[in-house]
Amino acid sequence: MTDTPVHSVQTILSCRCPRCGRGKLFNGVLSVPERCPVCELDLRQSDTGDAGAVPVIVLLGAIVGGLAIWTEFRFEPPWWVHAAIWPIVTIPAAIGLMRIAKSAMIAMQFRHRSTEMGL
Repeated sequence: MTDTPVHSVQTILSCRCPRCGRGKLFNGVLSVPERCPVCELDLRQSDTGDAGAVPVIVLLGAIVGGLAIWTEFRFEPPWWVHAAIWPIVTIPAAIGLMRIAKSAMIAMQFRHRSTEMGL
């Protein structure tokens, strides 16, 4: 198996291995396995840090905050409506965007800094 990266938006959006494009990149919600189950790429050395979290927090915070303000001024709902709606919107969106951001960071690290991943 060669270490030629599979550079594809489809691979990043589907959270697949950056080398083979077939193996799942996550065990659970956001935990990365030690190795790709298909091509055995060592994923222990991948380190995304906060590079994916910061843009997701800023972007999602702006969108949800803007929607909450718009909802408040447009409909004037009671406080409990905000307390019920926004966690239901924010938590799945944050997890989904974090998976995509983390997948993109791992793919970029594999492509541009493969020596850090032990390749």
